[in-house]
Amino acid sequence: MVERNILITGGAGFIGSHVVRRFVTKYPHCHIINLDLLTYAGNLENLRDVEGAANYTFVRADIRDAEAMRRVFADHGITDVIHLAAESHVDRSISDPMSFVTTNVIGTVNLLNAAREAWKGAFEGRRFYHVSTDEVYGSLHDDSLFLETTPYDPQSPYSASKASSDHFVRAYGNTYKLPFVITNCSNNYGSHQFPEKLIPLMINNIRTNKPLPVYGKGENVRDWLWVEDHASAIDTVFHAGVNGETYNIGGHNEWKNIDLVHLLCSIMDRKLGRAAGESARLITYVTDRAGHDLRYAIDAGKIERELGWKPSITFEQGLERTVDWYLANTEWLEHVTSGAYQQYYQEHYAQR
Repeated sequence: MVERNILITGGAGFIGSHVVRRFVTKYPHCHIINLDLLTYAGNLENLRDVEGAANYTFVRADIRDAEAMRRVFADHGITDVIHLAAESHVDRSISDPMSFVTTNVIGTVNLLNAAREAWKGAFEGRRFYHVSTDEVYGSLHDDSLFLETTPYDPQSPYSASKASSDHFVRAYGNTYKLPFVITNCSNNYGSHQFPEKLIPLMINNIRTNKPLPVYGKGENVRDWLWVEDHASAIDTVFHAGVNGETYNIGGHNEWKNIDLVHLLCSIMDRKLGRAAGESARLITYVTDRAGHDLRYAIDAGKIERELGWKPSITFEQGLERTVDWYLANTEWLEHVTSGAYQQYYQEHYAQR
Protein backbone atom coordinates (compact mmCIF):
# COMPACT_ATOMS: atom_id res chain seq x y z
CA MET A 1 0.00 0.00 0.00
CA VAL A 2 1.34 3.41 -1.00
CA GLU A 3 1.51 5.70 2.02
CA ARG A 4 2.49 8.93 0.28
CA ASN A 5 2.98 10.24 -3.25
CA ILE A 6 5.95 12.57 -2.87
CA LEU A 7 6.73 15.01 -5.68
CA ILE A 8 10.44 15.87 -5.82
CA THR A 9 11.12 18.71 -8.25
CA GLY A 10 14.54 19.03 -9.83
CA GLY A 11 15.16 15.40 -9.01
CA ALA A 12 17.52 14.80 -11.93
CA GLY A 13 19.87 17.54 -10.75
CA PHE A 14 22.85 17.30 -8.44
CA ILE A 15 21.23 17.53 -5.02
CA GLY A 16 17.84 16.33 -6.26
CA SER A 17 19.18 13.03 -7.58
CA HIS A 18 20.72 12.22 -4.21
CA VAL A 19 17.40 13.00 -2.50
CA VAL A 20 15.41 10.92 -4.99
CA ARG A 21 17.74 7.94 -4.63
CA ARG A 22 17.58 8.14 -0.84
CA PHE A 23 13.77 8.29 -0.75
CA VAL A 24 13.23 5.61 -3.41
CA THR A 25 15.50 3.12 -1.65
CA LYS A 26 14.68 3.99 1.97
CA TYR A 27 10.89 4.34 1.67
CA PRO A 28 9.54 1.58 -0.61
CA HIS A 29 5.96 2.24 0.55
CA CYS A 30 6.13 5.82 -0.72
CA HIS A 31 5.81 6.60 -4.42
CA ILE A 32 8.46 9.09 -5.55
CA ILE A 33 7.55 11.26 -8.54
CA ASN A 34 10.67 12.93 -9.93
CA LEU A 35 9.74 16.04 -11.91
CA ASP A 36 12.48 17.68 -13.96
CA LEU A 37 12.59 19.71 -17.16
CA LEU A 38 16.04 18.28 -17.99
CA THR A 39 17.71 21.58 -18.72
CA TYR A 40 21.51 21.65 -18.91
CA ALA A 41 22.01 20.52 -15.27
CA GLY A 42 19.32 17.81 -15.19
CA ASN A 43 20.79 14.41 -15.97
CA LEU A 44 18.81 11.16 -15.80
CA GLU A 45 22.06 9.20 -15.95
CA ASN A 46 22.38 10.24 -12.30
CA LEU A 47 19.50 7.87 -11.45
CA ARG A 48 20.18 4.80 -13.57
CA ASP A 49 20.34 2.64 -10.45
CA VAL A 50 16.75 3.42 -9.35
CA GLU A 51 14.91 4.13 -12.59
CA GLY A 52 13.40 0.65 -12.65
CA ALA A 53 12.14 0.75 -9.08
CA ALA A 54 8.43 0.04 -8.62
CA ASN A 55 7.96 3.14 -6.46
CA TYR A 56 9.66 5.56 -8.86
CA THR A 57 8.15 7.62 -11.68
CA PHE A 58 9.86 10.26 -13.81
CA VAL A 59 7.85 13.14 -15.26
CA ARG A 60 9.39 15.62 -17.66
CA ALA A 61 7.66 18.95 -17.06
CA ASP A 62 8.30 22.63 -16.49
CA ILE A 63 7.41 24.24 -13.15
CA ARG A 64 6.86 27.50 -15.06
CA ASP A 65 3.82 25.85 -16.67
CA ALA A 66 0.97 26.27 -14.17
CA GLU A 67 -1.44 23.95 -15.95
CA ALA A 68 1.19 21.22 -16.22
CA MET A 69 1.73 21.43 -12.47
CA ARG A 70 -2.01 21.05 -11.83
CA ARG A 71 -2.05 17.95 -14.02
CA VAL A 72 0.88 16.39 -12.20
CA PHE A 73 -0.87 16.84 -8.84
CA ALA A 74 -4.10 15.38 -10.22
CA ASP A 75 -2.56 12.49 -12.16
CA HIS A 76 -0.31 11.30 -9.35
CA GLY A 77 -2.37 12.19 -6.27
CA ILE A 78 0.51 14.22 -4.83
CA THR A 79 0.48 14.27 -1.03
CA ASP A 80 3.77 16.07 -0.41
CA VAL A 81 6.31 18.23 -2.23
CA ILE A 82 10.07 18.53 -1.85
CA HIS A 83 10.90 21.48 -4.07
CA LEU A 84 14.49 21.60 -5.31
CA ALA A 85 14.02 22.69 -8.93
CA ALA A 86 15.82 25.98 -9.46
CA GLU A 87 18.24 27.90 -11.58
CA SER A 88 21.23 28.01 -9.25
CA HIS A 89 24.40 29.27 -10.91
CA VAL A 90 25.24 32.82 -9.87
CA ASP A 91 27.21 33.65 -13.02
CA ARG A 92 24.27 32.64 -15.19
CA SER A 93 21.95 34.84 -13.09
CA ILE A 94 24.14 37.85 -13.77
CA SER A 95 23.95 37.35 -17.54
CA ASP A 96 20.29 36.22 -17.66
CA PRO A 97 18.36 37.32 -14.55
CA MET A 98 14.89 36.84 -16.06
CA SER A 99 15.25 33.07 -16.34
CA PHE A 100 15.88 33.03 -12.59
CA VAL A 101 12.76 35.09 -11.94
CA THR A 102 10.56 32.84 -14.06
CA THR A 103 11.90 29.54 -12.72
CA ASN A 104 12.69 30.32 -9.10
CA VAL A 105 9.85 32.73 -8.34
CA ILE A 106 6.99 32.04 -10.75
CA GLY A 107 7.76 28.30 -10.81
CA THR A 108 7.58 28.14 -7.03
CA VAL A 109 4.28 30.05 -6.96
CA ASN A 110 2.87 27.69 -9.60
CA LEU A 111 3.69 24.74 -7.33
CA LEU A 112 2.20 26.48 -4.29
CA ASN A 113 -1.01 27.14 -6.23
CA ALA A 114 -1.16 23.57 -7.51
CA ALA A 115 -0.71 22.20 -3.99
CA ARG A 116 -3.32 24.53 -2.50
CA GLU A 117 -5.87 23.70 -5.19
CA ALA A 118 -5.24 19.94 -5.09
CA TRP A 119 -5.29 19.64 -1.31
CA LYS A 120 -8.37 21.85 -0.96
CA GLY A 121 -7.62 22.83 2.62
CA ALA A 122 -7.25 19.21 3.76
CA PHE A 123 -3.70 19.85 4.92
CA GLU A 124 -3.41 17.30 7.70
CA GLY A 125 -0.41 15.03 7.08
CA ARG A 126 0.73 16.99 4.02
CA ARG A 127 3.90 19.00 3.57
CA PHE A 128 5.37 21.55 1.14
CA TYR A 129 9.13 21.48 1.67
CA HIS A 130 11.01 24.34 0.04
CA VAL A 131 14.78 23.91 -0.36
CA SER A 132 16.63 27.22 -0.37
CA THR A 133 20.16 28.59 0.04
CA ASP A 134 22.30 30.46 2.53
CA GLU A 135 22.91 33.10 -0.15
CA VAL A 136 19.59 34.78 0.69
CA TYR A 137 21.27 36.18 3.82
CA GLY A 138 23.85 38.18 1.87
CA SER A 139 27.50 38.43 2.85
CA LEU A 140 29.25 38.23 6.23
CA HIS A 141 32.04 40.70 6.99
CA ASP A 142 32.84 39.62 10.56
CA ASP A 143 33.04 36.39 12.54
CA SER A 144 29.27 35.96 12.87
CA LEU A 145 27.17 33.13 11.42
CA PHE A 146 23.88 33.02 9.55
CA LEU A 147 20.97 32.14 11.84
CA GLU A 148 17.41 31.31 10.83
CA THR A 149 16.53 34.80 12.10
CA THR A 150 19.22 36.63 10.09
CA PRO A 151 17.58 39.35 7.94
CA TYR A 152 17.57 38.65 4.22
CA ASP A 153 20.05 40.69 2.17
CA PRO A 154 20.46 38.99 -1.25
CA GLN A 155 23.27 40.37 -3.38
CA SER A 156 22.85 38.63 -6.75
CA PRO A 157 19.90 38.00 -9.08
CA TYR A 158 20.12 34.32 -8.10
CA SER A 159 19.91 34.94 -4.35
CA ALA A 160 17.23 37.61 -4.85
CA SER A 161 15.08 35.09 -6.75
CA LYS A 162 15.53 32.47 -4.03
CA ALA A 163 14.74 35.03 -1.32
CA SER A 164 11.55 35.93 -3.16
CA SER A 165 10.52 32.28 -3.42
CA ASP A 166 11.14 31.82 0.32
CA HIS A 167 8.87 34.79 1.05
CA PHE A 168 6.10 33.37 -1.16
CA VAL A 169 6.23 30.01 0.63
CA ARG A 170 5.92 31.72 4.02
CA ALA A 171 3.14 33.97 2.69
CA TYR A 172 1.14 30.94 1.54
CA GLY A 173 1.64 29.40 4.93
CA ASN A 174 0.37 32.53 6.63
CA THR A 175 -2.47 33.34 4.22
CA TYR A 176 -3.75 29.91 3.22
CA LYS A 177 -2.37 27.82 6.15
CA LEU A 178 -0.42 25.68 3.68
CA PRO A 179 1.85 23.40 5.76
CA PHE A 180 5.47 24.18 4.88
CA VAL A 181 9.06 23.92 6.00
CA ILE A 182 12.08 25.75 4.52
CA THR A 183 15.74 24.87 4.70
CA ASN A 184 18.62 27.14 3.78
CA CYS A 185 21.78 25.19 3.02
CA SER A 186 25.42 26.06 2.47
CA ASN A 187 27.50 25.01 -0.57
CA ASN A 188 27.20 21.35 -1.49
CA TYR A 189 29.84 19.10 -3.01
CA GLY A 190 29.96 15.44 -3.99
CA SER A 191 29.26 13.07 -6.86
CA HIS A 192 27.11 13.89 -9.91
CA GLN A 193 27.60 17.68 -9.73
CA PHE A 194 27.56 19.57 -13.04
CA PRO A 195 31.17 20.66 -13.70
CA GLU A 196 30.52 24.39 -13.86
CA LYS A 197 30.61 24.42 -10.05
CA LEU A 198 33.90 24.96 -8.24
CA ILE A 199 34.89 21.49 -6.99
CA PRO A 200 33.98 19.34 -10.04
CA LEU A 201 35.32 22.06 -12.36
CA MET A 202 38.68 21.99 -10.59
CA ILE A 203 38.78 18.18 -10.49
CA ASN A 204 38.04 17.95 -14.21
CA ASN A 205 40.48 20.70 -15.15
CA ILE A 206 43.26 19.19 -13.05
CA ARG A 207 42.55 15.82 -14.63
CA THR A 208 42.83 17.29 -18.14
CA ASN A 209 45.64 19.78 -17.37
CA LYS A 210 43.54 22.87 -18.02
CA PRO A 211 43.78 26.22 -16.17
CA LEU A 212 42.13 26.41 -12.74
CA PRO A 213 40.24 29.75 -12.75
CA VAL A 214 40.07 31.40 -9.31
CA TYR A 215 38.06 34.60 -8.85
CA GLY A 216 39.99 37.63 -7.54
CA LYS A 217 42.57 36.50 -5.00
CA GLY A 218 40.57 33.47 -3.91
CA GLU A 219 39.76 35.07 -0.54
CA ASN A 220 36.02 34.32 -0.65
CA VAL A 221 34.93 31.97 2.13
CA ARG A 222 32.25 29.29 1.87
CA ASP A 223 30.85 26.66 4.21
CA TRP A 224 30.86 23.24 2.52
CA LEU A 225 28.55 20.27 3.06
CA TRP A 226 28.75 16.80 1.52
CA VAL A 227 25.67 16.33 -0.66
CA GLU A 228 24.72 13.00 0.93
CA ASP A 229 24.65 14.72 4.31
CA HIS A 230 22.34 17.34 2.78
CA ALA A 231 20.05 14.57 1.52
CA SER A 232 20.08 13.10 5.02
CA ALA A 233 19.14 16.50 6.47
CA ILE A 234 16.28 16.86 3.96
CA ASP A 235 15.03 13.41 4.98
CA THR A 236 15.17 14.43 8.64
CA VAL A 237 13.37 17.75 8.16
CA PHE A 238 10.74 16.23 5.87
CA HIS A 239 9.77 13.65 8.46
CA ALA A 240 10.46 15.46 11.75
CA GLY A 241 10.52 19.19 11.02
CA VAL A 242 7.87 21.44 12.51
CA ASN A 243 5.44 23.10 10.08
CA GLY A 244 6.16 26.78 9.57
CA GLU A 245 9.77 26.46 10.70
CA THR A 246 13.05 27.24 8.92
CA TYR A 247 16.18 25.15 9.46
CA ASN A 248 19.69 26.14 8.40
CA ILE A 249 21.82 23.25 7.14
CA GLY A 250 25.60 23.59 7.14
CA GLY A 251 28.83 21.69 7.51
CA HIS A 252 30.59 23.75 10.22
CA ASN A 253 33.30 23.80 7.59
CA GLU A 254 34.57 27.14 6.23
CA TRP A 255 37.24 27.31 3.54
CA LYS A 256 38.76 30.11 1.50
CA ASN A 257 38.41 29.27 -2.19
CA ILE A 258 42.16 29.39 -2.78
CA ASP A 259 42.88 27.06 0.16
CA LEU A 260 40.26 24.63 -1.13
CA VAL A 261 41.80 24.65 -4.62
CA HIS A 262 45.27 23.98 -3.17
CA LEU A 263 43.86 21.07 -1.14
CA LEU A 264 42.23 19.63 -4.26
CA CYS A 265 45.50 20.00 -6.17
CA SER A 266 47.32 18.11 -3.44
CA ILE A 267 44.76 15.29 -3.40
CA MET A 268 44.73 15.05 -7.20
CA ASP A 269 48.54 15.00 -7.41
CA ARG A 270 48.55 12.05 -5.02
CA LYS A 271 45.70 10.22 -6.80
CA LEU A 272 47.19 10.76 -10.27
CA GLY A 273 50.77 10.00 -9.27
CA ARG A 274 51.99 13.51 -10.05
CA ALA A 275 54.81 15.36 -8.32
CA ALA A 276 53.75 17.45 -5.33
CA GLY A 277 52.79 20.95 -6.47
CA GLU A 278 52.42 20.01 -10.14
CA SER A 279 48.66 20.66 -10.38
CA ALA A 280 48.90 23.92 -8.40
CA ARG A 281 50.81 25.42 -11.30
CA LEU A 282 47.53 25.37 -13.23
CA ILE A 283 45.94 27.97 -10.88
CA THR A 284 44.98 31.11 -12.81
CA TYR A 285 43.50 34.21 -11.15
CA VAL A 286 40.63 35.79 -13.09
CA THR A 287 38.59 38.98 -12.72
CA ASP A 288 36.32 38.76 -9.70
CA ARG A 289 32.62 38.10 -10.16
CA ALA A 290 30.35 41.16 -10.00
CA GLY A 291 28.85 41.54 -6.51
CA HIS A 292 30.79 38.54 -5.21
CA ASP A 293 29.81 37.90 -1.56
CA LEU A 294 32.88 37.65 0.65
CA ARG A 295 31.80 35.03 3.18
CA TYR A 296 28.91 32.68 3.92
CA ALA A 297 28.78 30.65 7.12
CA ILE A 298 25.86 28.73 8.58
CA ASP A 299 24.99 28.16 12.22
CA ALA A 300 23.35 24.72 12.00
CA GLY A 301 22.72 24.51 15.73
CA LYS A 302 18.94 24.53 15.50
CA ILE A 303 18.62 21.42 13.33
CA GLU A 304 21.13 19.61 15.54
CA ARG A 305 19.42 20.60 18.80
CA GLU A 306 15.82 20.10 17.70
CA LEU A 307 16.04 17.28 15.15
CA GLY A 308 19.31 15.55 16.01
CA TRP A 309 20.95 15.97 12.60
CA LYS A 310 24.62 16.73 12.03
CA PRO A 311 27.15 15.99 9.26
CA SER A 312 28.35 12.39 9.19
CA ILE A 313 31.86 12.88 7.76
CA THR A 314 34.62 15.49 7.75
CA PHE A 315 35.35 17.69 4.75
CA GLU A 316 38.63 15.88 4.10
CA GLN A 317 36.83 12.52 4.06
CA GLY A 318 34.11 13.85 1.80
CA LEU A 319 36.56 15.44 -0.60
CA GLU A 320 38.54 12.18 -0.88
CA ARG A 321 35.32 10.30 -1.71
CA THR A 322 34.31 13.00 -4.20
CA VAL A 323 37.64 12.93 -6.03
CA ASP A 324 37.56 9.12 -6.12
CA TRP A 325 34.06 9.17 -7.63
CA TYR A 326 34.96 11.59 -10.43
CA LEU A 327 38.16 9.71 -11.27
CA ALA A 328 36.21 6.43 -11.36
CA ASN A 329 33.41 7.95 -13.48
CA THR A 330 35.23 9.72 -16.29
CA GLU A 331 32.59 8.47 -18.74
CA TRP A 332 29.96 10.44 -16.78
CA LEU A 333 32.20 13.52 -16.88
CA GLU A 334 32.79 13.13 -20.61
CA HIS A 335 29.05 12.79 -21.25
CA VAL A 336 28.30 15.92 -19.21
CA THR A 337 31.03 18.10 -20.69
CA SER A 338 30.20 16.99 -24.25
CA GLY A 339 26.41 17.25 -23.84
CA ALA A 340 25.91 13.57 -24.68
CA TYR A 341 24.03 13.01 -21.39
CA GLN A 342 21.09 14.92 -22.86
CA GLN A 343 20.40 11.99 -25.20
CA TYR A 344 19.59 9.68 -22.29
CA TYR A 345 15.97 10.77 -22.00
CA GLN A 346 15.30 10.12 -25.68
CA GLU A 347 16.94 6.71 -25.53
CA HIS A 348 15.38 5.49 -22.31
CA TYR A 349 12.13 7.40 -21.75
CA ALA A 350 10.77 9.03 -24.90
CA GLN A 351 9.43 5.79 -26.37
CA ARG A 352 7.71 4.59 -23.19
